Amino acid sequence: MRVVVAPDSFKGSVTADDAARALARGWLAYRPGDDVRLLPLADGGEGTVDAFAAALPDAERRTMTVPGPDGRPVSAAWLLLPDGTAVLELAQSSGLPLMGRPDPLGAHTYGLGVVARAALAAGATRLVIGLGGSASTDGGAGALRALGLRLQDEGGRDLPLGGAALADLARLDATYLLPAPPGGVQLLVDVTAPLTGPAGAAAVYGPQKGAEAADVRLLDGALRRLAELAGGDPDEPGAGAAGGTAYGLAAVWGARIVPGATRIAELVGLADALAGADVVLTGEGRFDETSLTGKVVGTLLQAAGSAGASVGVVAGQIGGPVPGSVSAAVPLVELAGSVEAALSDPARWLTEAGELLSRRLTRD
Repeated sequence: MRVVVAPDSFKGSVTADDAARALARGWLAYRPGDDVRLLPLADGGEGTVDAFAAALPDAERRTMTVPGPDGRPVSAAWLLLPDGTAVLELAQSSGLPLMGRPDPLGAHTYGLGVVARAALAAGATRLVIGLGGSASTDGGAGALRALGLRLQDEGGRDLPLGGAALADLARLDATYLLPAPPGGVQLLVDVTAPLTGPAGAAAVYGPQKGAEAADVRLLDGALRRLAELAGGDPDEPGAGAAGGTAYGLAAVWGARIVPGATRIAELVGLADALAGADVVLTGEGRFDETSLTGKVVGTLLQAAGSAGASVGVVAGQIGGPVPGSVSAAVPLVELAGSVEAALSDPARWLTEAGELLSRRLTRD
């Protein structure tokens, strides 16, 4: 049989690459003669760089130290592909797990801009930026500042970093803003949220970053102020991704917002991998109704259905009914006996899940 193993990362637990290896190891323990191909995926968040690196072995990985979302130095990796495309991942430079403590008003995306600037200096002709897992709600202002944009108050003073400071924004000065690369900038997102309002970046995702009700109101107003001066389309689906970073880079730098999981699947050759496949194994940390809207698993289910392959899903937890397009599903929490057990040794339980699926999805 031909088997494609294409999971997302199990966020905070195991990378997509390690998850794919563990699932394949379990499958091959029961069916050692099968043709198993590993194709770890991402939707624009954590694991985007690793997904590209695993699928494109000619990519050159570069690592640099940049200011993290709270100003402390962090290590961020990016890729330079043979065709001149640079692949960046906000989660590595400006992600929520990088915070020493929550700071919803002051966290920023400056580090992402530093990485983008380095990619341009290295000769990148196109940027692909995964947006997901951000610590901030700054509308991408920090990243744009690192790229040369000046954000000033009424007195002509440069604003401090952080989303709350945008409430005092009076002027944008793009005199020294680096131009976008000739091949453009693609922003990979996994949400359809607009920039502001009850479904926007501050209201929906601010509380996940430590924002109280008053903080959400302040941040939402600050993002509205940014939109008043930057123009663009704050209501575009996905504009609210990564605390509004998608909006800021689109409005000021001309970047294009695209569905992350779908675009990554195209770029790493998912369709070719699925041609002739009998089974697809995929998974993520939590499988629920949101998995079917722009996430890796939902994208895999559609692609596998078109290819005529059966699908096995592994998730840390499964919330809600499993759709009929899934042939078999394994929640690691039930396999391990508890959340704590599943998190303590995810590779072990993913391996066992892979073997269990090999038995459920085959007849011989």
